[in-house]
Amino acid sequence: MSARSETATLQEVLAAEQAVVFGYGVAGARLAGADRSRALAGWSAHGERRDRLAGLIAARDATPVPPAASYALPSPVRSAGDAVGLLAELEERLADVWADVVGRLTGDLRGLAATGLADAAVAGARWRGTSLAFPGLPERAR
Repeated sequence: MSARSETATLQEVLAAEQAVVFGYGVAGARLAGADRSRALAGWSAHGERRDRLAGLIAARDATPVPPAASYALPSPVRSAGDAVGLLAELEERLADVWADVVGRLTGDLRGLAATGLADAAVAGARWRGTSLAFPGLPERAR
């Protein structure tokens, strides 16, 4: 993979992580107690991964894609149940993105992608309460 392709792939994952950070902020406002603490930990972890990706992109003399001012959510978040559902869906979508890029990256970046996939799959399962047969590969789950 060329350096340009690697940078474009990192930009793709950065954009996905930025959307998840936004979603955690929205969902966290509707959660309380242990769920709110878990959402805060997730928000922080995704923020750290976002920052790491931005650093990797900047180290390649590229400008990291900026976050959007807001993101369209898949459904309204009016309750704690809606918030939990949103976080499960966001993590599952993020697992899809990470799964897609695992095969396109090499070396340490492939390891980063594999870790991102695993983390998103575990977080999605925790929020949903069930796991997926092939996280990040919905076409295989059928």
